[in-house]
Amino acid sequence: MISVKHLSKKFGKLQVLKEFNLEFELGNSYALMGPNGSGKTTLIKTILGMVIPDSGDIIVGSQSIKGDVNYRKQIGYMPQIGHYPANMKIGQLFSMMKDMRPEIKEYDLELVEAFGLEQMKEKSMGTLSGGTRQKVSAALAFLFNPEILILDEPTAGLDPIAVEVLKAKIKKEREEGKLILITSHILSDLEELTNRAIYIYEGEVFFSDTIEELKEITGESKFSPAIAKLMQWTLKKKSSKTQLSHV
Repeated sequence: MISVKHLSKKFGKLQVLKEFNLEFELGNSYALMGPNGSGKTTLIKTILGMVIPDSGDIIVGSQSIKGDVNYRKQIGYMPQIGHYPANMKIGQLFSMMKDMRPEIKEYDLELVEAFGLEQMKEKSMGTLSGGTRQKVSAALAFLFNPEILILDEPTAGLDPIAVEVLKAKIKKEREEGKLILITSHILSDLEELTNRAIYIYEGEVFFSDTIEELKEITGESKFSPAIAKLMQWTLKKKSSKTQLSHV
């Protein structure tokens, strides 16, 4: 569904993505991981068309995203921190979003109802708590029933009940054949919500396979220790490169 082909991106002298190749398929939920500065955010922004790569391409379905914006209609995006006009009411925000997609006649309002957002539609965005803004962001991501969902730290700031509601929704969408890409620092969430793991290190794909394969190659039975071992391997790799550069 999404093919990332030979993607490279520099910001000044900093090489953020290096000949990146990845495949994302419908019916799978991917954990996108890596230390700060590894290239995760740049990859997501490039898929969304917010960053233009220096080379390479991204194919959504069978279409290159170069010069095309229509592919974005297939994607629901939940940012880590949603920024909305402070004076706009919740109801106005949803009405505006619906007006931008007049071809859509049926909406996925499951999270709107579960989070009680209809009862809060007269509240201004600037008055909302961080957790309530997260609920709005989540509901907007699912609103148009997209085939692809990109969720950046989706459970951050949510209360425990809202976390379980959102998790159940994510699982349901994956079972219905959606492609879901999740970034999170909460490893227990990733283990629960994803079936494939991608670990990025210094702009390169260090690991991309199933979570079961990750556990097998690391010799760990649980997700968190397996990720910890991957991190140790990347540090050893970096140390070896540093030593070789001084030879």
